[in-house]
Amino acid sequence: MQTPAPSATVEGAARLPSDIGTFPAASATALRRLLDGLFLGAGILGAGCVALICLLMVVQSLGRQFDVATGAITDVVAWLCAAAAFLTMAHAFKHGDFVRVTLLLEKLGPGARRVLELLSLGIATLATAYLAWWACRFTYESWAFNEVAQGLLPLPIWIPQLSFALGALLLVLAVVDEFVIVLRGGVPTFVRLVEERHAQGDFSSDL
Repeated sequence: MQTPAPSATVEGAARLPSDIGTFPAASATALRRLLDGLFLGAGILGAGCVALICLLMVVQSLGRQFDVATGAITDVVAWLCAAAAFLTMAHAFKHGDFVRVTLLLEKLGPGARRVLELLSLGIATLATAYLAWWACRFTYESWAFNEVAQGLLPLPIWIPQLSFALGALLLVLAVVDEFVIVLRGGVPTFVRLVEERHAQGDFSSDL
């Protein structure tokens, strides 16, 4: 058996810590891209629901002019409204588009502000987790009992309810993500993105 040269062994040992250290960083970057992609994808779906609502309303208006029955469109529009609201919640939260009262935070120092942000995000995690639990349970029960919509379109009600459950789960994930960011000493994403928009002179989200 050939014994490796001492210099090669020492050189390999010297490179080992740096090789190990690059893996968590790469994993964190991949996870960050995955989460951002999920939130963005849900936001795009929500925007698509809004566009589809507009299209269906135009179709319904034209149908009435030609005496075409379009009553079922009302049910679809209602479901799309709910989907648009819940699917976009995580994206809106991450981008600072939720209503936030920051009068107290702005008067605190960095340490006290971080503690209060962690407390707020912790409470938000519990609240959104409770919402997600009941949203998923509600949707599951509708599927288990084969409930059908009571309107003109007899669709299994768990299908439109999926957007409620998915949106609630993504919101929990977004809140937990922000909690971890602040816990690790970072600036909340919803604060950083708002500050970046303000630095560019964009105050449209504050109106």
